[in-house]
Amino acid sequence: MGRSISQDAVHKQSLDDPKAFWGKHAEALYWHKKPSVVLKEGHKTIATDIKHPHWSWFPDGQISTDYNCLDRHVQAGYGDKTAIIWDSPVTKTKQKYTYSQVLAEVESLAAVLRNEGVEKGDVVLIYMPMIPAALFGILATVRLGAIHAVVFGGFAPASLAQRIEASKARVILTASCGIEGTKKPTSYQPFVRGAVETSQWKPEKIIVWQREQSLWENLSESKGERDWQKLVELAKENGDSAQSVPINSGDGLYIIYTSGTTGLPKGVLRYAGGHAVGLMLSMAYLFGIRGPGDVMFCASDIGWVVGHAYILYAPLLAGATTILFEGKPVGTPDAGTFWRILSEYNVNTLFTAPTALRAIRREDPENKHFTRYGERGGFKNLQALFLAGERSEPSIVSMYQDLIKKYARTGAQVIDHWWSSESGSPMTGIALMPSKGDVSGNESEDVPLQMKAGSAGKPMPGWNIRVVDDKGGEVGRGTMGNIVLGMPLSPTGFTTLFNDEERFYKGYLKRFDGKWLDTGDAGMIDQDGYVHVMSRSDDIINVAAHRFSTGSIEQVITANPSIAESCVVGIPDALKGQLPFAFVTLSAADHPSSPIPSEELFKSVQDSIRTQIGGIAALGGMIQGKGMIPKTRSGKTLRRVLRELVENAVHGDFEAEVQYPATIEDAATIDVARAKIREYFEQKGSKLHKAIEDRPKAKL
Repeated sequence: MGRSISQDAVHKQSLDDPKAFWGKHAEALYWHKKPSVVLKEGHKTIATDIKHPHWSWFPDGQISTDYNCLDRHVQAGYGDKTAIIWDSPVTKTKQKYTYSQVLAEVESLAAVLRNEGVEKGDVVLIYMPMIPAALFGILATVRLGAIHAVVFGGFAPASLAQRIEASKARVILTASCGIEGTKKPTSYQPFVRGAVETSQWKPEKIIVWQREQSLWENLSESKGERDWQKLVELAKENGDSAQSVPINSGDGLYIIYTSGTTGLPKGVLRYAGGHAVGLMLSMAYLFGIRGPGDVMFCASDIGWVVGHAYILYAPLLAGATTILFEGKPVGTPDAGTFWRILSEYNVNTLFTAPTALRAIRREDPENKHFTRYGERGGFKNLQALFLAGERSEPSIVSMYQDLIKKYARTGAQVIDHWWSSESGSPMTGIALMPSKGDVSGNESEDVPLQMKAGSAGKPMPGWNIRVVDDKGGEVGRGTMGNIVLGMPLSPTGFTTLFNDEERFYKGYLKRFDGKWLDTGDAGMIDQDGYVHVMSRSDDIINVAAHRFSTGSIEQVITANPSIAESCVVGIPDALKGQLPFAFVTLSAADHPSSPIPSEELFKSVQDSIRTQIGGIAALGGMIQGKGMIPKTRSGKTLRRVLRELVENAVHGDFEAEVQYPATIEDAATIDVARAKIREYFEQKGSKLHKAIEDRPKAKL
């Protein structure tokens, strides 16, 4: 075998000769019709006669992702290997399913869906909690050549109705209830019925998985409501099963909706062929999961693209074991839940959000749980802890790096990486498994990479990442700007929005006249080629004509050992246009009731900002409190919500409503933040930029 080659060299190969590179990796999958063309490039004309770049991967190939996830492994003799481990501390349940067992469940459920009218190309909307039936439902949909659209279980009826209308779903797969942490079961019945009643598009069938914790009462045949378990049981009794239906590589596999606080949701459409090839490579190359016996724990939700890719598809494409977790990082039952799972199931790779680690750190600042399992040898198989979803502050990366260095496999790393619903797979990271030789069979020396705290790693294969100014001109290394992508995107990347080509152009290509695809993120590429994603583009703060990212200031703040989490927003200032303003959560369990931090803490933070960034970036104020930083369910901080609250407060309005996305984890955080802001302003006075009188004047 050839010696492994560096991540930089692999990336260069993927951009220099994408057809050879991805053609080689496509061979790892089973194609019902092998593609003769790897990449086809051209342009697409939208309704307004605007042409924009367009491309397609493996355009004449035919594939079944479901077949590659299940049948392929069973036929290869791996049917008795564990495919799914369900660990549900909220129901005190643990179950394991082999590949053969999953295949049997999916074959029967696919037959049920077929009998209920689902055909190739139809959309099945999946509104489910984190239970095995949710994964069976997704795979059964794909088995028929249909398209799935997963919506978070528990979404409000209005948001669910939007997605029903947008996708024109023929069938809804749902459950009787969901269980969020330590809360009582939430009945899905009023949500689903309410959404269907509101929606102008009416799905034909609603198939309900009954959970004993809270049943769906009085299933209505007239409304198309069906009992999931009874239908599957009947199919099994009758020996009714469905075989995989191959689809064209360029046919839709799934729609994932991503939206802001207003307007209709954007449906990112994922194509089947490129998705399977890209995920298959990423599983081994980036995450180090090679096949049977390896275990992946992705602590996300199937409603996010992360859950689509690395709870379900990528582990099963690789023939590995995936852990489906129904619980929270803290409270179910304690801050040691993740570490218990790593130890109990000999996990190789953990993927979670920085917000989860912050929550664990707040509950267990001395890392007693981690140490307890580590000293027992529970992390001997752990090779990496991956973080994504929100920027990871260097302090938390360094802390966990020290811990896993002590207890995990030799060379284990904490790896921050970056991607999105639009990309479908990571765009940056640190590869755990360097490639053996290049696509031509040549060999070169291995140059191992280490994670650089504060960065999101280096580009992954196929992702041409650039940083440009507001006019689209590239900026130098180390210079902040807009992060954009050269086209074509890597095979997992999207090329359109579902039934909305014009919105795709206006939202992603128009800003830079089709030369670049705009990610909406801001950051830089440093001298060593590491990508630093500092914030969303609209989270840049302009202080006296100096542009600062919220992420860079948060990075300095959270380096303070007294602070567990921070969120920085820009607020109006008559002199400088904007000032940075911070919300912080302290590390101490007994959080002070006052929103005003001690003079000692505030001075310490300000001194650090002046030293590491400059006096011009010094804070105009800082509020401390618990449970006041709103986040999405994937852990993304909703800075815009806090910014609006503070901007309103500057003008004396403490009651103005702010809009927030349906994906918010806990809307009550907004009320907490509002109360803290009011209390802060009442104590400090209405002129925010005069609140800290000892703030030195920066030299401009």
